[in-house]
Amino acid sequence: MKKHLVYILTAAMAMGFASCSDELLETNPTDKVSGAGLFDNATAALVPLNGIYRLMYTQGWSTTANTQQCDGLTAWNLCAEVMGDDCVMANTGNGWYWYDCIYGVKSRYTSGGWRSYDLWNGYYTIIANANYIIDAEETMGGTPSEVNYVIGQAYAIRAYSYYMLANFFSRPYVKGDADRMREKCVPIYTKPSAAGTEGQPRASIAAVYAQIKSDIDKAVELLKDAPNQSHKTHIDYRVANGIKSRIYLSMQDYQGALEAARAAQTGYTIATASECLAGFNNVKQGDVMWGAEVITDQTQGWGPILYHMDGISMYVLDGTQNYGYAAPKCLNAELYAKLGAGDVRRGWWLTTEELKSRFEIEFEDYTANLMQYKFRFSDASQSLGDKMWMRVEEMYLTEAECLCRLGDEAGAKSVLNKLIQTRDAAYDCSAKSGQALGALTSDFTGSLLDEILVQRRIELWGEYGRLIDIRRLGQGFKRTEAQGYPTNALLNNCDVNDPNTWAWVLTIPQKEFDGNDNMKLAVDQNFAGLKGQPEGEALKNIYVSDSQQQ
Repeated sequence: MKKHLVYILTAAMAMGFASCSDELLETNPTDKVSGAGLFDNATAALVPLNGIYRLMYTQGWSTTANTQQCDGLTAWNLCAEVMGDDCVMANTGNGWYWYDCIYGVKSRYTSGGWRSYDLWNGYYTIIANANYIIDAEETMGGTPSEVNYVIGQAYAIRAYSYYMLANFFSRPYVKGDADRMREKCVPIYTKPSAAGTEGQPRASIAAVYAQIKSDIDKAVELLKDAPNQSHKTHIDYRVANGIKSRIYLSMQDYQGALEAARAAQTGYTIATASECLAGFNNVKQGDVMWGAEVITDQTQGWGPILYHMDGISMYVLDGTQNYGYAAPKCLNAELYAKLGAGDVRRGWWLTTEELKSRFEIEFEDYTANLMQYKFRFSDASQSLGDKMWMRVEEMYLTEAECLCRLGDEAGAKSVLNKLIQTRDAAYDCSAKSGQALGALTSDFTGSLLDEILVQRRIELWGEYGRLIDIRRLGQGFKRTEAQGYPTNALLNNCDVNDPNTWAWVLTIPQKEFDGNDNMKLAVDQNFAGLKGQPEGEALKNIYVSDSQQQ
């Protein structure tokens, strides 16, 4: 990975340490990630730490105009949304996110302008910078609380980044499946990198998740004795536990996920009905655990996520048909049918008739149904709106799921009722029971576990990365026109109905093979098929060798 790491560290200098408003994060410019004094004490180390957070909502991770869809965590989460079954892209638009939706990016790994390069470059840049902070753990000056605040965040950032890389570049973690656990995942780097750093081979799924688990456990341990976040962009003890709950769910450790989700809830409030309809554009709202505040001088042309999501506000303001209008994100109609008549969340998606009657405007050339109105500009004239990465409602849904899986149905029902009755006063899951799930996500069983997951799909629509849940649940899915999908997005060329599919696994960018002597295209590239399984020599290549077991 020699050449590639040199490149991404340069990118970090150009993007990660750009100065921001004093109202936001203090990220003074620097020309060296290992510059003198940056890691001497916890106060100074906040500069590179804040630079990492700035990377999380910055454009520029691809090398072409596709940077419109490459602006950090919210973009990468939306990628995992449109690859699933609930966030319907009703039209192609200019192609941004469309090729994620139709699984049209795997063959484009030689380009620096597509999703493989974007994700790989972005998360490894973040990891490379976090490693510099972690490396100063034993020498950084400051009070124990101050040092723990900085170092703990760096561990959490690294854990989260490897977790997301694993979700995009390997098949899912399957507890107890020895063959799956020795499949190749991604290279692991835990030390600072510089020119000449030797590239690492792909580690196994088992090894990568062991690193993820070690990092997030260390983060939680350190942050327990550190202050709460000084800004919503920062990761504190509660947010680290929120990340831990996601990781442990994927590892099928339901007791661990339960404990983490409960620890994460402290100090946050479930959004009220009126807050639910406020546009999800303000990180100061009481349910928001983690996100990025966007101010006027940080808006970035037409790239930021709300241009891709909110197709209504600008149209109502001045008739502008932005990308959210040209390629509307809509709700799966089957999921909409699960909403109660009095559920406030019905206001998150508007039918064509509701659009016209509410705004008294003829929406020209618009034929899609259930266009999203959940995420909106706080000020469309200034292109403003904060970015949400985690809300406390997710933690209650995780708690309910884990209680159900651990056999405490009464507890699971109590938690789910508490949450959903804030959206629909008539809601009651008391009659539900059992853990049966269908082979496909559209095979609704009516079990308690199925009901919890339905509510999770509705509540977290557009924010979490739906494909991550599909993968961990061991389900497949099938798109249909009745759900709202256009014919050219039905994925008839993919076996996404099979939870063992390789369609969900992205190819690794060519640049990695060009710069890493320990990775070879012929044996280390992911299976490129959208249907079927590798055979013969190709099957052997999906596993790490005995000498590479980590």
